[in-house]
Amino acid sequence: MSLLRLDSVSVSFGGVAAVRGVSMNVEQGEIHGLIGPNGAGKTSLINAITGIVRPNAGAIVFADEQITALPAEIISARGIGRTFQHVELFRESTVLDNVLTGLYRHHVYGIGAALIGLGRARRVEHDARGEALALLQAFELGALAAAPVRDLPFGIQKRVDLARALAVRPRLVLLDEPISGMSEAEADTAVATIRSLARERGITLFVVEHNMRVMMRLAERITVMHQGEVLADGTPAEIRDHPEVIDAYLGAADEHA
Repeated sequence: MSLLRLDSVSVSFGGVAAVRGVSMNVEQGEIHGLIGPNGAGKTSLINAITGIVRPNAGAIVFADEQITALPAEIISARGIGRTFQHVELFRESTVLDNVLTGLYRHHVYGIGAALIGLGRARRVEHDARGEALALLQAFELGALAAAPVRDLPFGIQKRVDLARALAVRPRLVLLDEPISGMSEAEADTAVATIRSLARERGITLFVVEHNMRVMMRLAERITVMHQGEVLADGTPAEIRDHPEVIDAYLGAADEHA
């Protein structure tokens, strides 16, 4: 069953086409990879899906609802979360507080209770804190809960970003280079955690990543973009052996591995 469908989506900036007529399906519950060389249009496509930019043409359908023209905050509320290639965290806040921001839209209680900290407000805050701490433990960040984000290495900030994205309780998460800045050991652990939590929570993952070793292990299906267009789509094994993909991307990636 298709959770996300793109029909001939195009995105241009000042007359320059970043995405050209891209069509694809992301199935419910799968881990779908998106690869391609720098400038292929991958991040522009993610920005279109999440409402940060509006497509010039085509349609984006999520859970049988067209979301092409919806603003970013409405798309998020529909159940689409994301991480960013360059982390967008609250640098002056703690690790725990950053993850708690992902849960705030699920807090529902009366303003009177919130003001005096009683009843439902107290229970909701307690439950949210417990959920956030559990996510931090899953990403091996529990000991850093009280640490300001600004003091942490980039690779650890990426893990905080992953935890916050899952805290939104999304149906679909778009991960833009989720393991960049991590060591190989950190990347392996983060990937295992992402896969485990996604399956446990019924979350569909759409992953952009340049680390082909990780992508081939993580993704169940991979779409390849080149110069704004879809070059190929298939299983990791099919993509690895695809001659046009090897020429356009995998050969160059291997040279720089």
